[in-house]
Amino acid sequence: RRRVARGRPTAAMPGAPDEAMMARLRNVLLTGRAGGAATDAVPGGLALLFDCDGVLADTERDGHRVSFNKVFEERGLGYSWDVDEYGRLCEVGGGKERMTFYMNKNKCWPEDCTNPTTEALVKGLPVDETRLALVKSCHARKTELFQELIGSGVVPLRPGILPLVDEAIAAGAPHAVCSTSNEAAVRTLVQTLMGEERYASFEFFCGDCVPAKKPAPDVYNLAASTMKLPKDKCVVIEDSGIGCKAAKAAGMACLVTTSTYTVDEDFRSGLRPLFIYRVLCYSYPQTVSPTSPTSPNSPNSPTSHVDLHRICSRLPL
Repeated sequence: RRRVARGRPTAAMPGAPDEAMMARLRNVLLTGRAGGAATDAVPGGLALLFDCDGVLADTERDGHRVSFNKVFEERGLGYSWDVDEYGRLCEVGGGKERMTFYMNKNKCWPEDCTNPTTEALVKGLPVDETRLALVKSCHARKTELFQELIGSGVVPLRPGILPLVDEAIAAGAPHAVCSTSNEAAVRTLVQTLMGEERYASFEFFCGDCVPAKKPAPDVYNLAASTMKLPKDKCVVIEDSGIGCKAAKAAGMACLVTTSTYTVDEDFRSGLRPLFIYRVLCYSYPQTVSPTSPTSPNSPNSPTSHVDLHRICSRLPL
């Protein structure tokens, strides 16, 4: 059972790496190796595949949960998800699947859904048309409310995301968001919180784009095939056990950065990601713009705590 972190995780980190370290980071992104000269041959380097919720932003507790509860209130469903309950529900991948699981477990379908034609589920969703229509309409409304929350600035990006994305852009490293969340919601988050230039640099693989959601590896397999990436050159950044399982099942290296709901998950037994961080970056200057990338060559460039040359040394290159 997950323990909910009441405050934002913190960590004491060492001093900022110098320009030589930044050069090594860019070299790894370009070539996939810690040594040797960097080249412009991106296919020889690494690709970064980000999860969204809990990785780009700590959205689950104060974004998705709040939006679900507003929908439940609007529909008069008579329940809401508190912080601990939602933490347990996060073990079910996908919002529509999460609602289905909850209403089945607690036998709390609304009156017009209490006599379904069948109780059967396919990939976690009701076969019964009335129930399926309910979860789809609730989820669509939840997405609208979530996008409004993101636009209001209530949920910020996690520390370290902007510097890491800027390093990838500067190095020409392919990068994508691979999430079980609705694509419109993910795009809104990236576009609103990162700005147009960073947003345009991403590929997106989200929501129902694959038959099976995490912990199945489908979304990462799709990203690799669509972007024509060798799997041994992909580094996945996840925050949860189900996400880490999906990455490992796809045959990709996985870095974990724990979030509010996953701070106490045991990733070392069985999952064994490459590294586990509380945060992706310990500090970066206020001159970093939230809406436009910063060149790592700038004297004010951000410094990422994610040491990609160490990650690369663990990959089968």
